[in-house]
Amino acid sequence: ERTEEVVKQKDEIDLQKSKLEELYKDVTDSIKYAKRLQDSILPPKKYIEGLFPDSFVLFKPKDIVSGDFYWMNKIGSKHIFAAVDCTGHGVPGAFMSLVGANGLNSAVKEHRLQNPGKILDDLNNYASESLYKQEDDNAVRDGMDIAICSIDHKKMILEYSGAYNPLYIVRDNEILITKGDKFAIGSFNPYTKSYTTHKIPLQKGDVIYVFSDGYADQFGGVSGKKFMYKQFRETLLSIQSLSMEEQQLTLDKKIEEWKGSYE
Repeated sequence: ERTEEVVKQKDEIDLQKSKLEELYKDVTDSIKYAKRLQDSILPPKKYIEGLFPDSFVLFKPKDIVSGDFYWMNKIGSKHIFAAVDCTGHGVPGAFMSLVGANGLNSAVKEHRLQNPGKILDDLNNYASESLYKQEDDNAVRDGMDIAICSIDHKKMILEYSGAYNPLYIVRDNEILITKGDKFAIGSFNPYTKSYTTHKIPLQKGDVIYVFSDGYADQFGGVSGKKFMYKQFRETLLSIQSLSMEEQQLTLDKKIEEWKGSYE
């Protein structure tokens, strides 16, 4: 009887295991398909090389799909690029990334906006209209942190606007930091606030970085602490003599070594 009971329990466990494996496969397949949809909003490599020949993108989703995304476009003589960090990781963040990319495209392609601050105001309106039609004023809102820049190569002028995320420019082995506004996209009602646009004259040899908090917030090292922005800035200064491709490889290798076995 005891043997029969054990066999029965084992069969039950095997059945549950089989069901779980099937469910896991279904969910994973679904997320992998979602990744194809998310990849469609990211600028292709050839497009990036056309707009910014001397550049790199380091994109390392925590899960299969990502709450961070990057975006680029061109309007008139201005080349525009952004690094965006949406609320949440994985699937919820990826949903927000689709809203964010569509909002940026709408601001530039439909509303013909070139000023980064005005683009962010428009993106906030788009996010509010898309996501918060039925909500009351006290509801918690999902949103986005972003750093967006436009470059006029003829005039050598960079315009930057940010929601939390800053802009770094490395010049003469020093990092010039321009900070964004301290309110996220989607966190306030349309037309109640507006984003600041900073104008920065560029010099030959300047290196420009925009990023999410993913690199600096990565846990790792000997004691499992965050990488932190101080070490991030030191790393950027240490790679200035390298090409863009080598910078990307070095940053990738460094964060992988730091991460180790941590999530």
